[in-house]
Amino acid sequence: MLNSTAMRSFVLLASAIFALGVAASPATASSSDWHDSEGGKVRLVTTGKPDAQGKLQGALEIALKPGWKTYWRDPGDSGVPPQIGVGRSSNISTAVLAYPAPQRHDDGYSKWAGYDYPVTLPVVFKVSSPSEPVKIEADVLLGICETICIPVQAKFTVDPDTDPDSQADAAVVMAAQAALPAPAQADFGIDVLPGDRETLVVEAKTPGDGKETDFFVAGEQGYMFGTPVKSVKSGKTVFSVTILDRPSEAPVGEGLFYTLTDDGASVSGVLPYP
Repeated sequence: MLNSTAMRSFVLLASAIFALGVAASPATASSSDWHDSEGGKVRLVTTGKPDAQGKLQGALEIALKPGWKTYWRDPGDSGVPPQIGVGRSSNISTAVLAYPAPQRHDDGYSKWAGYDYPVTLPVVFKVSSPSEPVKIEADVLLGICETICIPVQAKFTVDPDTDPDSQADAAVVMAAQAALPAPAQADFGIDVLPGDRETLVVEAKTPGDGKETDFFVAGEQGYMFGTPVKSVKSGKTVFSVTILDRPSEAPVGEGLFYTLTDDGASVSGVLPYP
């Protein structure tokens, strides 16, 4: 992986490549061709038509080669998360990625959250007018890493109406959605404990004894977090997370996304802004 100085250079390079749009996939189907890179390949899948609320389901499929890795929505103190932009699309206002539970990695330079196996990220496209034609022009950016990180940028042009009844596409999207964490519950989730402006403290409620439990919180809206530190004592599993940076004012919205894992099971939820 990269140290913090090298990672800043990587982010700048990736942003520049992202703006240039050097790779493209033609609009020949409701899903794109694969875009190949040194560490794997990526494609965009869509299926069906938008529902009554204007939501069109899709997935970003990332086929990593053995030994390569990519990042979660918050990769830690290094790396860049997967990104998808749809500003050039017709009748599409937004695209929102979702993430399966990540793993905690320590490469000797930093600790980060991500995946060391092929992963598919569900994506929901918001259609402005469900009764009108849709054309997706998607700009995708992600970092994939072996010993160094490489920015992968691709431009996908997709017409969801070309093959809306494709069973193969539907299977990819359904499998991606099925792999997502379940919604947090009272007996499998977190309670936010008193902390201070420099520390987020949560108690994890899990089915297990806490030994296999991990907690991931996404630093967004101006927040940046350190690696959670776990303590298990008197039957309670507590994570303390250093708040490295915060916005000057509390953001508008529900809060910050988190994922809690325990021995192969996972849940996700939203915690209030600390």
